[in-house]
Amino acid sequence: MAPPSPSMAPPSGVALLISVTLVLLLVIPWVNGDAVGGWNVSNQREFDYFKLTLLWPGTACRRTRHCCPSNACCRGSNSPEEFTIHGLWPDYNDGTWPACCTRANFEEKEISTLVGALRKYWPSYSCGSASTCHGGKGSFWAHEKHGTCSSPVVGDEYNYFLTTLNVYFKYNVTRVLFDAGYVPSNTEKYPLGGVITAIQNAFHTTPEIACSNGAVEEIRLCLYKDFRPRECALQSTPRHGMNSRSSCPKYVSLPAYTPRGDGKVEMSVSSTYQSESM
Repeated sequence: MAPPSPSMAPPSGVALLISVTLVLLLVIPWVNGDAVGGWNVSNQREFDYFKLTLLWPGTACRRTRHCCPSNACCRGSNSPEEFTIHGLWPDYNDGTWPACCTRANFEEKEISTLVGALRKYWPSYSCGSASTCHGGKGSFWAHEKHGTCSSPVVGDEYNYFLTTLNVYFKYNVTRVLFDAGYVPSNTEKYPLGGVITAIQNAFHTTPEIACSNGAVEEIRLCLYKDFRPRECALQSTPRHGMNSRSSCPKYVSLPAYTPRGDGKVEMSVSSTYQSESM
């Protein structure tokens, strides 16, 4: 089977903004102290490194039982076909992480020019509103509690999302795996070691990989504050209930799914994995 060709080129307008922001990030020194653009980070110490966390839609969408406009699994032919962003999270070297470092509320209007790209590359795979740092409910992107602690490096809300898109395009995990022959399939299983090696060869860092019932669900890359690859912390605390080190077997699947555009989702998942508990 010929490897699919992921459509990973950012929209032209977003590409220009991404390029400009990356240059600014490289030449503007980090700031410390209490605030950047009104973002308060004094309650928790500054983080040590970033963790770019990506989701595989073929695995994430197996949990979909009901459709809604916000669920990317229900977009028919426009449903994701590549790894998508889960978050760019500040972490500590001891395996823990900061969260909710700002008093500011999330304002979606601040990222209005990025919404098209975010819907494509950073979609939600669920329905309903997400919890926010201040105890309320908001959009899927308002749930970025950990991202609020990145302000010493990226600054404000807009630059956080723009920077995350930039890093995602730079470290194109989907293309690396597809080029290595690890393509979506409901019958094939791939050696976990081979998947790890393909990413190591491309980015010179060892990824963390989390699985659900033998299927790849998350891939995580650790990055210095200047976004160069680095090894992840020796200690790794499970985030969102997933153990990044031991949840994958020696052979893993990269399941495909067949989205339907009539408000339902028809799963094309191997019967081995259809009994996943909720």
